[in-house]
Amino acid sequence: MAYLAFYRTFRPTTFDEVVRQEHIVKILKNQIAADKIGHAYLFCGPRGTGKTTLAKIFARAVNCEHPVNCSPCGVCPTCKALSSGANMDIVEIDAASNNGVDEMRDLREKVQYPPVAGRKKVYIIDEVHMLSPSAFNAVLKTLEEPPAHALFILATTEPQKIPATILSRCMRFDFKLIPRSDLEALLKKVFDKVGKEYEEEAISAIARAGAGSARDTLSIADMCASYSVGKLTYSDVTAVLGAADFNSVAKIVNFMFEGDASSALSEVEAVLSTGKGVGTLCKDLLTFLNNVAIAKLCKNAREILNLPEDRFALLFSSAERADGHKILRTTEILSVCESDMRYALNGAITLETAILKCSLPESDYNMDALISRVAALEKKVEEGVKVAVQSVQQPFAQPAAQRAQKQPAAEKSSAERSAASHMSLGAIEEDDPFGAAKKPSASAHSAPEISDASGGASKPSAVQAEQPALWDNAPPPAHAGSLTDEQKGKVFGNLLKLFRTTRRNAVLFTLCMDLESAFEGDTLILYTDTEAVFKALNREENSRFIRDALAELGVFSHEVKFKPKGESKWESAERRLKENFKGIDIDIK
Repeated sequence: MAYLAFYRTFRPTTFDEVVRQEHIVKILKNQIAADKIGHAYLFCGPRGTGKTTLAKIFARAVNCEHPVNCSPCGVCPTCKALSSGANMDIVEIDAASNNGVDEMRDLREKVQYPPVAGRKKVYIIDEVHMLSPSAFNAVLKTLEEPPAHALFILATTEPQKIPATILSRCMRFDFKLIPRSDLEALLKKVFDKVGKEYEEEAISAIARAGAGSARDTLSIADMCASYSVGKLTYSDVTAVLGAADFNSVAKIVNFMFEGDASSALSEVEAVLSTGKGVGTLCKDLLTFLNNVAIAKLCKNAREILNLPEDRFALLFSSAERADGHKILRTTEILSVCESDMRYALNGAITLETAILKCSLPESDYNMDALISRVAALEKKVEEGVKVAVQSVQQPFAQPAAQRAQKQPAAEKSSAERSAASHMSLGAIEEDDPFGAAKKPSASAHSAPEISDASGGASKPSAVQAEQPALWDNAPPPAHAGSLTDEQKGKVFGNLLKLFRTTRRNAVLFTLCMDLESAFEGDTLILYTDTEAVFKALNREENSRFIRDALAELGVFSHEVKFKPKGESKWESAERRLKENFKGIDIDIK
């Protein structure tokens, strides 16, 4: 006998053998038991979920002389006649190749003839959504009022393409995707029957690749059984699926998380040079990222993924490298890339562009990229603060009186004011589910308390603790009126550099990046063309922090002004003149 594929060999022949779809099986069995059979049924749902199989079982069951638990017995003369290929009572029509009006007219004429062996003549029309509008119209009246012996079962994967006039004349049953646990149980049953040894991880990998379809799952299992000589392993399954090497995929993802675009592109080129398809690599990256998200967020990730220990350890290591926002942003970019590759002439360029975008969040201006950049900045600065605190502990260990003598009064008060305003900006909320921003701890925002010789405790300023390591190139503090034109030109740049050294003011640094600056006498004027930025910088806490930070640079007066987009120099000068002389009627000619 010719070899049959797994999905044909192990196709269910009774209702009890059908995998899941209990809600449909129960209705059909009850109708058979009560002898209340309808005249038209619509089976719709994803591919490989049992639509045609259940239609064939139902067609034989309604004709069986002695049903067993409402399923066909398979031994009565009617069942034997229906199981032969020459039977005329169960007619299967492929609507994809018989979609014209002539075929439906022929069906309408033949449906009048009574069944030969059973009591019902069943028409199973597969992929019914492929029928033309004229064909639907031709069968419409027959479908609504067929002869008493006729039964129609329509099967489709796209019910939205079926006219409403057809839908309203059928009993609709929606098939669901089959859960992975049921697919794993089906695979074990099949492999046990054929005598094939297997690893649990291999079974899980095949079930995941089946994506809820029993037919797809059994087709993959058929290939894997032919590929593996001995025991079926996880590596055998990945080789059959053509997936990229797990370690290579992990390296690419890790490089993207770390912002190493050069290494990420090099690894992508190395994978593609082995002959792997661009689409396959993109799909593998998305699968890996999905597993990373599960490992990051789910406590029972090990049981959900069911991966070999070494691979799960590598996956968990990748999950620890990024927060949820970065994982989400990377997944979204690659998802868009997978969609774009369908229309791209060069898929490799599309994928590599997406890899670059994932690796370089500073080149992206959407909200997720900004959150990732701020989170990375906070982490780096927090690590820098810890190093700086260790390096300056010895100078702070001397008596407070000696430190007071060495530190000028003006500098000390401004530093204290900076630290006070720095700590008053409010803590970042802790309710972020991804952990991208957490409530600051004492070690992250202020230097530790250090006892002096007299036994008292002294709290050094956070700004002071950071500056020895990160503020080496800053000019020494100056007094009002002592700045030269050259020093004034560097004030704004040094102000931004000071903001970068303070972890809590990464957002304030971002707000000030695009400002224009100019001096009017000894007053620093900051211009913005965004009203939201103007209001944010003029809030009391932000204004106070900017004022204290400028005091460190020798500037003791500043002002933030709103400058609309497209304003010329003449219009800007006219607006400033009117602002400076409010209440005075100025005639500009």
